[in-house]
Amino acid sequence: MSLHFLLSFVCPLCPQSLVAIVSETIESNTKNGTADLGAMRRKISVLLAAETSRLGGVTDAFVGALRTMMTAPSLPAKSKTALAAVLSAVILTTGFAGGAMPAMAAGPAPAEMAQTETSASDARSMAADDTSASAPSLSNWRYSEFINAVEANKVDKVTFSADGQRALAVDSDGNRFKLDALPGDPDLLSTLTSHKVDVTVLPAEQESGAGEFLRSLIFPAVLFGGLFFLSRRAGGGGMGGPGGPMDLAKSGARVAMVPETGVTFKDVAGVDQAKLELQEVVQFLKESERFTDLGAKIPRGVILEGPPGTGKTLLARAVAGEAGVPFFSISGSEFVEMFVGVGASRVRDLFSNAKKNAPCIIFIDEIDAVGRQRGAGIAGGNDEREQTLNQMLTEMDGFEGNAGVIVIAATNRADVLDSALLRPGRFDRRVMVDLPDYSGRVSILKVHGRNKPLAADVDLDNVARRTPGFSGASLQNLLNEAAIFTARRKKTEIGAEEVDDALDRLTIGAEKKDPVMSVQRKELVAFHEAGHAVVGALTPGYDEVAKISIMPRGGAGGLTFFAPNEARLDSGLYSRSYLEGMLSVALGGRAAEELIFGTSAVTTGASNDFERTTQVARGLVTQYGMSPLIGEIAVDTSSGGNPFMGRQMAQGAPPVSSMVKSDIDSEVLRLVDGAYTRAMDVLKNNRHLLDSLAKLLVEKEVVSSEDFQKLIAAESSLEMLPYTPIA
Repeated sequence: MSLHFLLSFVCPLCPQSLVAIVSETIESNTKNGTADLGAMRRKISVLLAAETSRLGGVTDAFVGALRTMMTAPSLPAKSKTALAAVLSAVILTTGFAGGAMPAMAAGPAPAEMAQTETSASDARSMAADDTSASAPSLSNWRYSEFINAVEANKVDKVTFSADGQRALAVDSDGNRFKLDALPGDPDLLSTLTSHKVDVTVLPAEQESGAGEFLRSLIFPAVLFGGLFFLSRRAGGGGMGGPGGPMDLAKSGARVAMVPETGVTFKDVAGVDQAKLELQEVVQFLKESERFTDLGAKIPRGVILEGPPGTGKTLLARAVAGEAGVPFFSISGSEFVEMFVGVGASRVRDLFSNAKKNAPCIIFIDEIDAVGRQRGAGIAGGNDEREQTLNQMLTEMDGFEGNAGVIVIAATNRADVLDSALLRPGRFDRRVMVDLPDYSGRVSILKVHGRNKPLAADVDLDNVARRTPGFSGASLQNLLNEAAIFTARRKKTEIGAEEVDDALDRLTIGAEKKDPVMSVQRKELVAFHEAGHAVVGALTPGYDEVAKISIMPRGGAGGLTFFAPNEARLDSGLYSRSYLEGMLSVALGGRAAEELIFGTSAVTTGASNDFERTTQVARGLVTQYGMSPLIGEIAVDTSSGGNPFMGRQMAQGAPPVSSMVKSDIDSEVLRLVDGAYTRAMDVLKNNRHLLDSLAKLLVEKEVVSSEDFQKLIAAESSLEMLPYTPIA
């Protein structure tokens, strides 16, 4: 849309010559960064003079006042320019667009002038006072006298006022008579016509052209002036200034010519591999000659992918603090707008500014907001978002190239990104920022614990062992919650008890205050949790018991914590014996309830355990190929949350016969029944340990790993069942 068309649309009554002058000045300011405001003022003054010569109703004094206002030396230059543009546009808009002014300027016809002069004379006569010396022959008539004179054919002419309430009569001798109040006589006009009296009606009094003209200036002046000053409110020039309509096309990226984020690579822990890859990029920027001499090219793009909270944005801030080059940062959602073409325009503006300051770094956070695969979804793609993505692809590696600009992007949904965006030449490196391992968690805890008063009994190594699967953000939150607990308890140091309570709060939920539990319920929950712990402790190769609690937290009446094996967790490889042991441990609670209280007294407390066992057993059969009957095939291929279901709906699910479905159900049932039998056997063979642990739980409510190990050591006749595949 051109600026000339936009101004014509905003002010449809403005003369096109004025629109051309204003649009020419604004376009010059937009393209070149400067505008000749003096030239614009001179053009508008010449235009005003030309139009004023055509306008006969505007006095020389009014025009002179306008010119004086435009050229007043006491006003600032910007104010003079603004007043000249606003007042000139309003005068030309309202004064020359109506129908009265051109007619006035052209002048009335001679016949009309004669009639106008007569009407004016009659009007003055009707308005004159009886004692006026300027009308000695003017006298008053009563209405009856007037009617008698008409019927006697002594009246030649009658002039009525516009409202019909007064009249001026002229008799045969030329004398004038005034009637100030006429009755509503319906036969008056017919009487005058029948006696051949010349009847004239004065037109309604017209206000002076200057008064009407000045009043018509008010609304356009407010409208046009408001739009003009609104576009200049932030100190910018014209409509392209900050906050103006043209500001939509700007990217809005935060730029730091000398970044001071306060974060360096020393503040980043637990992601050593990702840090190494980004350090190479920073080193390339600082010592580019060492790499270019060997023919190496700087990576054009680095994409950081990983679960939420692993430190992707923190790494970008560290790069900004270390690189020493201009740093542009923006979120992917800032490219998305309701207006067509705005996203692509912002991409162009971002890369244009970056190329002017090359070498530099652009950081796009949550790039999946704009970089999703094109043409995906049930209803097709989002055309506006796809055009924005197309523009980004062109800017990163298009026909013109992108020398000296490194793009760093972060996302936790790399699987949904468009393949053209991830190819080498755009994003040359894909850096996985994964969850930290044990040593990484220790380093992260040390970083976040530097400014916190930790007591001597806080063992960060032990905390790291108890927090597998925690991200860097989760560990930071853990120590923050521990500090909150410490302040609430009015302590000066963060102790192991506060860290332990914070961990329970984050993993399970807040502890219920003053729960009312009967002795019977306490015993039932104690035996349930003891069943989980005993089966887990006596299952070969299973995780170590870390803590047992019967305190209600969140939605759970009690909980048994297991410390996962670090190597198994990092590799993601689980054996068949471990998975079958997981089934037995999950069913240990229900088995303990049935063993102690009987089948009629079992409760719904094991409902979550059943969900877990069904999920694991079905995975053994349909995904992991660990069922002799089904074999080594993957039957269940549904991902459960694919964002591009529209493409998969046309493909349909893989065909599975009803016989195979029946076999899957029977295999799942076989595994669950076998695991339940094994759990019951372990508890029966170690009933004394089960009773001792349940009794201790009723007394203390929380049993630590050390206390549980002491109970196991005190038992002389423990029986650990060797692993055999579930038959």
